[in-house]
Amino acid sequence: MRPRPVGAGARLLLAGALALAGCGYSVSAGLKLRGGVERAEVRPFENLSTDPSVGVEVTSALREALARRGASGGGGRALIDGQVLTDTVPPSFAGGATQRVALVVRARLSVDGALAVERVVRRETDYLTGADALEGEARRAQALQRLAGEAARDVLSALED
Repeated sequence: MRPRPVGAGARLLLAGALALAGCGYSVSAGLKLRGGVERAEVRPFENLSTDPSVGVEVTSALREALARRGASGGGGRALIDGQVLTDTVPPSFAGGATQRVALVVRARLSVDGALAVERVVRRETDYLTGADALEGEARRAQALQRLAGEAARDVLSALED
């Protein structure tokens, strides 16, 4: 019994796979922060608001954004810290079906103990009020969680070189 000949398409696919596997090509979303650093450690943000978890949410979102870019953990050379504050803004629609909340993040990047840059980011969003206070607070917490992620991305962009 003779072996079956391999088609030209299969040979081409195998050659392409071998070439890509050995070329050393990789995709990296590198990050270069001000002060010439490529990695940073995020310290917990001070919560100056009445919303108990917003400082933790901003800190966590910023750490995740750095990790996605391969830039988390600065080994003590670069530190990011700051404060967060929330504010209730007049609703954008009359009638009381929605509320508006603002998140203000003040972030500092320090390199080798010296302040490299400080930026303030403000994000706002509407959220639906609830049938009762518990539902309304839960919706506010969800809105703040979304704002924390958006603010973290904006802070990282502002700290980039």
